[in-house]
Amino acid sequence: MDVNFRYSKKNSYSFAVLSPMLPEAGFTDMPRKGIVIYSFTTRQAANVFKEVKNAGTNSIFIAGGPHPSGAPEETLEYFDYVVLGEGEETLPELVKVLQEKGDQGKVRGIAYKDPGTGKIVKTPERPHVNLDNYPCFNPKKLRAPIEISRGCPWGCKYCQTPRLFGREVRHRSIDTIVRNARHYDDLRFIASNAFAYGSDGIHPRLDKVEKLLSTLHEMPGKKIYFGTFPSEVRPEFVNDMSVELVREYCANQSLSLGAQSGSERILKEIRRGHTVEDSISAVECCLEHEIVPAVDFIFGFPTETEEDQEKSLDLVRWICKKGGTVRAHYLTPLPGTPYSSVAPNEISDKVRRELGKLALHGKLTGYWEKH
Repeated sequence: MDVNFRYSKKNSYSFAVLSPMLPEAGFTDMPRKGIVIYSFTTRQAANVFKEVKNAGTNSIFIAGGPHPSGAPEETLEYFDYVVLGEGEETLPELVKVLQEKGDQGKVRGIAYKDPGTGKIVKTPERPHVNLDNYPCFNPKKLRAPIEISRGCPWGCKYCQTPRLFGREVRHRSIDTIVRNARHYDDLRFIASNAFAYGSDGIHPRLDKVEKLLSTLHEMPGKKIYFGTFPSEVRPEFVNDMSVELVREYCANQSLSLGAQSGSERILKEIRRGHTVEDSISAVECCLEHEIVPAVDFIFGFPTETEEDQEKSLDLVRWICKKGGTVRAHYLTPLPGTPYSSVAPNEISDKVRRELGKLALHGKLTGYWEKH
């Protein structure tokens, strides 16, 4: 059977990681005969389900990624198999079993419908992978930023990361990162908290961050972009030493910070693990070192009151006035998280208007309403 990844720009990072595991697989922009592999988020789910439902091809459809892993029951209304969580080991094993008509029930880390009863079967969970055993991408087919860490010890209620990848942080070794870095002139990284490299994700190990950055800095012709998209840093990890590491070794003039709320009550409710004062200190530290803080906020938490929203608005205004930028987000309830079935709160008219004004002046980007 032919094997194809159903490629789109929005799943390119996932397939960059998985394509070395299936070197025989091709890439397609539509369903095809054989085995077709999808990876998608919640925002893409409706369109993907519609495409698979109307495919009209003799295909075995495999789904993986954030939405299928969090909502396997829904996904199996359209797909034949779901890869739960990490796919480096599970996906190639599943594909081999299907090609050889073996017993899919022996593949760990998948979900499927039992052909006899129609009931959903979830096989035993598969241990998390050692990142050093797998490449970040296939340089001949599809590239992605270098994933330096995976997992997160924090249990933020809105976030899928610890549910998909575990709460124990795993790191790629510097030697392996350097081997991947040879394929790029501009180096960008994937991590839930770039400043947590080498640590348990709670207690910084900036000596290890410096070792990584200094080693990459010695590579000729490389520009390092660290702690900015597609990764970010937690506010409590921002201090004089961490910001100076960016100044000394990196090309980026900004840092992406996840503040998420200006309400102390909301931060505790969502189990964010830092305070409003941590966010304020991080912004001030960045500005003192001539680094622009690009700060993320989420609006619409289910217990968020108008007063909570206005506290976030006050912090947003302060950041913009000081010279930072803000990215606003409206809460998307994600499957597999404690907020999977909540209804996001509406944004008050006052807060909506004020965010709109900041956006018109180029200080704020993103979405702060349902879209």
